[in-house]
Amino acid sequence: MLRTLTIFFLVVFAIFAQARPQTASLTFTLDFPGSMPDHYSIRVHSDGKGDYESRSKLSNESDDEDSFSYQFTLSPATCQKLFELAAKAGYFRKDLDSHRKGMAFTGKKTLAYQDAQRTGESTYNFSSNVSVQQLTSLLQNLSATLEFGHRLEYDHRYQKLALDEELKRLDETARSNMATELATIAPVLQQIVDDSSVINVSRARAERILKRASSD
Repeated sequence: MLRTLTIFFLVVFAIFAQARPQTASLTFTLDFPGSMPDHYSIRVHSDGKGDYESRSKLSNESDDEDSFSYQFTLSPATCQKLFELAAKAGYFRKDLDSHRKGMAFTGKKTLAYQDAQRTGESTYNFSSNVSVQQLTSLLQNLSATLEFGHRLEYDHRYQKLALDEELKRLDETARSNMATELATIAPVLQQIVDDSSVINVSRARAERILKRASSD
């Protein structure tokens, strides 16, 4: 009887494991000493859910760091575009670096892909692959957006008078298409809009960016 029950539960577990959707994942990591942040990593799953973490050295005189982690959900359109570009780039199973001499160093970048059938990973400074260039630009712009959210959250909590300048920079960056998926930082923008202790000009600017995020 005990053996029969054990087999039954093992079969049920196997059925549920097979029924569980298998999601692919795409990871982009950048290490660029001297930049802000000097390290970050973005992992996006094919269902649109993602994780971001970054690290910034606060000064050259100390080892103090600012660490940031954030969970987000991408729009279906952006998520689909990312994974289509990964497919066009061969899931990073070949060397992506151009190996051109004299290229300026713009950070050590790594793209990685994983699903139930395949894995791939490659590290590069600059790639001549157009799909990789587009992926790199899109993911760097996503990082820029998330870092704006991080700074806005800090300013809202500790130095509200600095909010308007940061919001102005975010607005300009978004207008120049160097920030993407503004909806990922909608919660902090909404907090600023709802806070009556924030000056009206900052609340109004945050509200305009929120409307832009909802229309993207």
